[in-house]
Amino acid sequence: MSRGDILVVGEALVDLVPVLGQAVGEPALLHVQPGGGPANVAVGLGRLGMSPTLAGGLGEDAFARMLEERLDSAGVDLSFCVRSGLPTALAVVDSDGAGASYNFHFKETASFQLPDLRPKLSRFEAVYVGGLASVVDPAARVVAATARAAARTSLLVVDPNVREFRMLEPVVCRGLLRGLVSLAHVVKASDEDLVRLWPGREPEAIARTLARAGRLIVMTRGAQGSTAFTAGAEPFSVGAAPMDAVNTIGAGNAFTAGMLSWLGSTGIRLGRSAAVLTAREAEAMLSFASEAAASMCGQVGAEPSGSART
Repeated sequence: MSRGDILVVGEALVDLVPVLGQAVGEPALLHVQPGGGPANVAVGLGRLGMSPTLAGGLGEDAFARMLEERLDSAGVDLSFCVRSGLPTALAVVDSDGAGASYNFHFKETASFQLPDLRPKLSRFEAVYVGGLASVVDPAARVVAATARAAARTSLLVVDPNVREFRMLEPVVCRGLLRGLVSLAHVVKASDEDLVRLWPGREPEAIARTLARAGRLIVMTRGAQGSTAFTAGAEPFSVGAAPMDAVNTIGAGNAFTAGMLSWLGSTGIRLGRSAAVLTAREAEAMLSFASEAAASMCGQVGAEPSGSART
């Protein structure tokens, strides 16, 4: 991608992951793991040789220093991040190795204090929005305004990662995420995301409908692989890359980073009239993204690695 590569808009936070295998009677232990969907995507892009910029919020506590070190070591530009004295948001993870659910602690935290970069969006070839920042104020207002502006100047990539959480109003969240999807040129979503956004419909039917408007829709289905939908061609699917999964947290973010890295390295331009990927191109994109996700899942705390190739 030319201009300024990709701007990633959203939160950086900390996951607290239970350590399994504790003996009966011993106090529970929590592993501290850097997280936040957008931050994970930015790190993945950096590891894959792109030049990502994160527009997020960082505090001044020990968690924030850990997040900053991780992002900086991956080559993520943090010059647009908002700095504040607020604490870092926390996500307490309940993981069984096959999936993860979360309890979030995000009220009055630095992670959702996002900058308004609308005057500077034209310098970026692509803008990614997603994560909790899309539905948690005050970040959600910034994300919505950024997406509206980015849709006119850049390739807008939306990841409507739908969370079911008692502190969030589901109807409001659904409306916000549907609005972002309606603006997008590229949508990466799981089959569960699509069903939660449009209840009562089959995910494949939803993806086909969204693609008819000229979007590239990439739908993931966990261990069943992924499918690319475009306006003028039949959907193309690939299976998930083989792996021994010991940690699935952030796998979807690693997949997204791989997908965007592949698109950037090939020079395929997608816009209001999304380019129709050939079967060969769709296979290459999905396979590379799956390999990136598998490399992250194969070991605890791993980062996506490798180089995007055509």
